Amino acid sequence: MGKTILQHESLFPALAGTFPATRYQGSKAKVADWIWKQNAGLDFATCLDAFGGTGVVAYHLKQAGKQVTYNDLLRFNYYFGLALVENSHVRLDSEQVDWILDNHSGITYPCVVHDNFHDIYFTDEENAWIDQTITNIRQLSDPYEFAIAFFALCQACIIKRPYNLFHRKNLYIRLADVERSFGNKATWDQPFEQLFRNFAAEANGAAFDNGGKNRALNLDAIDVSGDYDLIYVDTPYIPQRGAPVDYFGFYHFLEGLAMYDDWCEHIDFAAKHHRLKPRSNKWTDKKQIFSAFDELFKRFQNSIIVVSYRSDGIPSVSELSSLLGRYKNEVQLKRFGQYQYVLSTNSESEEILLIGT
Repeated sequence: MGKTILQHESLFPALAGTFPATRYQGSKAKVADWIWKQNAGLDFATCLDAFGGTGVVAYHLKQAGKQVTYNDLLRFNYYFGLALVENSHVRLDSEQVDWILDNHSGITYPCVVHDNFHDIYFTDEENAWIDQTITNIRQLSDPYEFAIAFFALCQACIIKRPYNLFHRKNLYIRLADVERSFGNKATWDQPFEQLFRNFAAEANGAAFDNGGKNRALNLDAIDVSGDYDLIYVDTPYIPQRGAPVDYFGFYHFLEGLAMYDDWCEHIDFAAKHHRLKPRSNKWTDKKQIFSAFDELFKRFQNSIIVVSYRSDGIPSVSELSSLLGRYKNEVQLKRFGQYQYVLSTNSESEEILLIGT
């Protein structure tokens, strides 16, 4: 295992960029510092964040000078990783942002969102704006410029949503003229254009070069090639009671934006909220989750394996520790303590870290 590419005196030096605020279900943003501190003494230079999500852990690793590979099966998340982890220097300037937000006579604008999502997530005017903006973004030839703009669009869509999700047809919650005990009406009332500008600026501020060749991938974790000193694993969460966390279901609208041309072919019109047709996923299937973990641990048995987990998950912590112990000589268990995610009803569950060396 080689030396770290770039050593910083502190975890978040000013030169290392700033990770954007996240509103993503299950994000590790609030525990990322703790996760890093548990790993800081390990000897590794290259690492894989196999289920990258928001990219917050991968970004921490990049800040710490590691050579980072970000991976996520969802296409929209991949673009987040491209913008925030792989990207080292590209930014959108104000003229480019103005161009993205303008209507151009030479461009034909489809009406995918406007025609298929009336009265579901956004107003008709907002739906037309989304169609125009994603079409303009798709004109960008530089992959990092595209990724930054796509990130900004997705974040603007998320922050406009009650619960920051796309799991229900509930535009009425945002538009109702009632006294509110939750939600951020001030944010909901901001125009999409201003939100886009804000998030583009946040993504610009995240770009930095740590001296390594970092990259983003869009694969099933088991299909990621190459060898890594360390692999970080944060799979979708299957609770002992209740339904698994389904990011594909929660954020299908963003995944649709990532496959805009073919979106209509994959919409489940029988569902009131026009989700994407469900996909099989072993990581959210109680019958397949044990074999999925075993396969992953076997594939990366030559790496340090770090697993973020919840104390009430399936498999249980002891079962998962035993699975990891099949391939690693030592398994350490670290407990952050009780930590409740947004929308979670379980206040007793603990945040766990398993480290296999």
